[in-house]
Amino acid sequence: MMKTLKLISALCIMLILSCGGKEEKKKEKIKLPTKTEKKVDNTAKKIPASKTVDLNNKGIGSITSLTLPAEIDQAMATKGADVFKKLCTACHRADKKFIGPAPTGILERRSPEWVMNMILNPEEMTQKDPLAKALLIEFNGSPMANQNLTEEEARAVLEYFRTLK
Repeated sequence: MMKTLKLISALCIMLILSCGGKEEKKKEKIKLPTKTEKKVDNTAKKIPASKTVDLNNKGIGSITSLTLPAEIDQAMATKGADVFKKLCTACHRADKKFIGPAPTGILERRSPEWVMNMILNPEEMTQKDPLAKALLIEFNGSPMANQNLTEEEARAVLEYFRTLK
């Protein structure tokens, strides 16, 4: 009996020692801003590529200089509207975002050379031009299809874009 009592006592002492000594984990205190503290947002607001204004970038391609006359050539714009309707409306809507960006007001955000190079050379533009790369990302990786337009057709489409306000 004495052995049993000693054994039970030893087990109780071990149990007490094993349970003791636990340290409580300190809970992190969450600091809520008070009414007098102002929350400062230091992150810069990202402007989407489709809204970014860059009139100095001429893009990648054969068009390095293009001067637009003050007056819109209505005959050229009509031809450009026809080309746009036949080849571009699968992905673009004139006045709203669709699979690709809307061309309305494009010349307020891009140089004429950039627009022409994007129409004529979309593959290389999306590979090498930072703005075209950003547009590709913004529009879910949907690349612009090369419609193999002539420079004259692309210029007519650009003239049509000038009529979109």
